[in-house]
Amino acid sequence: MPVGAMTARYMKVFKSADPAWFYLHVACQCTAYVVGTAGWAIGFLLGGGNGVTDDAHRNIGITLFCLGTIQVFALLLRPKKDHKYRLYWNIYHWSVGYAVIILSVVNVFEGFELLDPGKNWKRAYVGILIFLGFNAALLEAYTWCVVLKRKKKGESQMHITGNGENQFRET
Repeated sequence: MPVGAMTARYMKVFKSADPAWFYLHVACQCTAYVVGTAGWAIGFLLGGGNGVTDDAHRNIGITLFCLGTIQVFALLLRPKKDHKYRLYWNIYHWSVGYAVIILSVVNVFEGFELLDPGKNWKRAYVGILIFLGFNAALLEAYTWCVVLKRKKKGESQMHITGNGENQFRET
């Protein structure tokens, strides 16, 4: 999921990446939804009879499944790019998406506490999170440099795109 969010956040600034960034975002998020749903189903099946229960992990998992499913079905209700409610839909989509990412990270740590798989698994996961966070910070800085450089040169003009984000495009 974080890779899909990063794809949408950082690739859409580049004119040459449109509409590829959108399809990559959808592919990453659909893959994450399928993997998450499989994990939820396995947890649902295993949680019934082995005597291991964790209310926090279970409740976060149910919440994640519900939010992820709502996010998938919300695509069917997405307004057209120039619709007056598109900005509100984008705010909803961003908010729910980032909430799902944060809850997912929390739930993985809850799962580590539940299963106690060993320190190497937790370290590897923390390493992945640090790697993703570091790359997101670099991409954020680079993206802002590109946007500010375009604004300074006056090559493009700021307007609201179909995604409801402020973005620079040539006119």
